[in-house]
Amino acid sequence: MELRQLEYLVAVAEEASFTKAAARVFVTQPCVSAQIRRLERELGQELLDRGGRTVQLTGAGEAVMPHARAMLAAVEGVREAVETASGVVRGQVALASVASSLSLRLPELVADFSATHPAVEISFSEGSTEQLAEAVRAGRIDVAVVGIGADPPTGLESLVIADELLIGAVSHDHPLARRGSISVEEVEEQVLICLPSGSAIRAAADAAWSAAGIRPRVAFEAGDPRILAQLVARGMGMAVLPEQFVRSQPHQLRPVEIASPHLRGGLALVWRSHGRMSPAARALLAQAQTRLGRSGPAGRYEPPAAPLRSAS
Repeated sequence: MELRQLEYLVAVAEEASFTKAAARVFVTQPCVSAQIRRLERELGQELLDRGGRTVQLTGAGEAVMPHARAMLAAVEGVREAVETASGVVRGQVALASVASSLSLRLPELVADFSATHPAVEISFSEGSTEQLAEAVRAGRIDVAVVGIGADPPTGLESLVIADELLIGAVSHDHPLARRGSISVEEVEEQVLICLPSGSAIRAAADAAWSAAGIRPRVAFEAGDPRILAQLVARGMGMAVLPEQFVRSQPHQLRPVEIASPHLRGGLALVWRSHGRMSPAARALLAQAQTRLGRSGPAGRYEPPAAPLRSAS
């Protein structure tokens, strides 16, 4: 019996899928299947029921699971004890974020963490909220910054780190650049460049338009705010983006305030609500909470000041 076999078994049981479990433990699906088959042959019992739409534990698998988790926890405890005694945090940790969080200066967080914990290998990636939340649940990502709606992503601990105004962004030669503000009704006269439907920012904008009884024309959509900024800078129209993001690019964008109480966007730091975190992941989470936390106790969802409708 090998520890990796128990690790694969726990991953399959929690993910109810060999494919998802393989992605979680960073090996191929056939490797996971083969190792669990070896474990079953050694124990003389099938541990997984593979006949349904999802993989389920058998009675024997249910009996094995508490012991498998305990053994894995004991091994992790040994590693933690050694690291605590040495005073050096080692290992790997994965941080990810939605693209609209650029104004949070995440590269600085990564650089500072690397300077504080040089023995930790840290990776950084981007994706949509849905993709990142699923990756955190599966254990492929330790900590992520995601967009938030009326509720944080399910199954995850979260801390609100941004709740800011959404404003218009135009090029320096756009007619609105000199005004600096417009009424929400005037938005209907503009050519809009927006994030796609389903994002928190787009949902907040759509809610504002609906409340004002208008239907603006969306000419272009892109999933990355940086692409929207480039289109705006080339005079393609007005985008609706977080205020900090717009004001952080004064050489490209001119801010235009929009008179609507509904235009707000939120971001949250999220991590797994179950399972053990490695010492490296806990160190990153603690530093991220300190650097990015807006207010409120860590691990508790704090509702935004204004309702948000969806997540990006």
